[in-house]
Amino acid sequence: MEAKKKSSFTGSLGFVLAAAGSAVGVGNIWRFPYLAAKDGGGLFLIIYLALVLTFGFTLLVTDVAIGRRTKTNALHAFGKMQKKWSFLGYLTFCVPAIIMTYYSVIGGWILKYLAVYLTGAGKAAAQDGYFTDFITSPVSPVVFMLIFLCFTALVVYRGVEKGIEKFSRIVMPGLLLMIIGIGLFSLTLSSTGADGTERTGLQGLTVYIMPNLDGVTPARFLEILLDAMSQLFFSLSVSMGIMITYGSYVKKDVNLSKSLSQIEIFDTTVAFLAGLMIIPAVYVFFGTEGMASGPSLMFVSLPKVFEAMGPLGGVLGMIFFLMVVFAALTSSVSILETLVANCMEIFHSTRKKTSLVIALLSAAASVIICMGYNVFYFEMKLPNGASAQLLDLMDYISNSFLMPFISLLTCIFVGWIIRPTWICEEMEASGHTFKRKKMYAFMIRYVTPIIMAMLFLQSAGVFEMIKKLFV
Repeated sequence: MEAKKKSSFTGSLGFVLAAAGSAVGVGNIWRFPYLAAKDGGGLFLIIYLALVLTFGFTLLVTDVAIGRRTKTNALHAFGKMQKKWSFLGYLTFCVPAIIMTYYSVIGGWILKYLAVYLTGAGKAAAQDGYFTDFITSPVSPVVFMLIFLCFTALVVYRGVEKGIEKFSRIVMPGLLLMIIGIGLFSLTLSSTGADGTERTGLQGLTVYIMPNLDGVTPARFLEILLDAMSQLFFSLSVSMGIMITYGSYVKKDVNLSKSLSQIEIFDTTVAFLAGLMIIPAVYVFFGTEGMASGPSLMFVSLPKVFEAMGPLGGVLGMIFFLMVVFAALTSSVSILETLVANCMEIFHSTRKKTSLVIALLSAAASVIICMGYNVFYFEMKLPNGASAQLLDLMDYISNSFLMPFISLLTCIFVGWIIRPTWICEEMEASGHTFKRKKMYAFMIRYVTPIIMAMLFLQSAGVFEMIKKLFV
């Protein structure tokens, strides 16, 4: 199998941009600002940054080091380390398989909004009910999903160097420039409400970065902590096999410690700038009430913000959704690449053939998810108390249930079975020092498993069940 090993990233920069591209997705641009607005602004930022430097670092190091040392993908990596733990590789494989069923659907939604602004129809997108009418349509969401999936499959079809690395080198710098540009512009905005109150982008920035401690109880703090931890999974692409796969493409002479620090910085910077880009703009035109719009922030609230800006809003809307399409594509590529890489090893097939087959299977599954808003519509209550449709159910299973569970098992396996030294040796295999070695060993053995267990129990609804016993 190793004789047929896939090509590698050309060097450290290619790996960093590809891995950062996987990490910088819709979760950074949509979910991070929403959580920051909901969870006390600067309080959430401080907690998130602390988690990135500790838990995020621990999980990222583990995945990438496992990939590079085993030189295989998640499906076989754990079994190669110890046969009894091969089941963990199969669990990990399930995550991108599930995520791929709905990520292309969301990518199609974003592509639709880009098309709307490109054709100058942004005013329509700002109308009440536009988003609901679109996703419940029987044809349009499927068409845009298929177009998005075709772009994704094309990049993966071309391979690691000519496809993934080349795409990341072109897209990531442009994506960063667009986020910075719109973020700075948001700070210059101002508007006067019907009551004569003036709101400015700088005031919105204050709301974003200043910690809001109103109503923060121990229970509320725990909720914010768990929100920030769940965001790490979205942001860093850990515990889903992606970073193990990308790690298997990294050459031995690459300084992993330095590269992973760069990924942390890049990902966190983009997430912060996404909040800087969105929260001040929403605050200027809709105040703190608009910031509470939650998951509908990108598809409902922002089009209204662009409409309130006048003619310039159409241009900004086009740039914004172009940027989000790029971000969604970089993450979608990494998810599909993980599935393709694993299936190439299972079936000993070529990249081109495997890419086409997996893309067709993903398309079929994604069509069913699209139909979850019309033909297959239902509502159910999840164990964590949230109400869900078909897409929400898939998201819950992959992100809220499997990923914390996989992280917990990985921490136990690495921390107590193969020992942290195994990972640290790989981090220093290039001859460079792993400066955070002691912190990593402590985190992987004692701290991270506890937090992962709490996150898993919370997602599984165990805390809610215990709470009901005392009410």
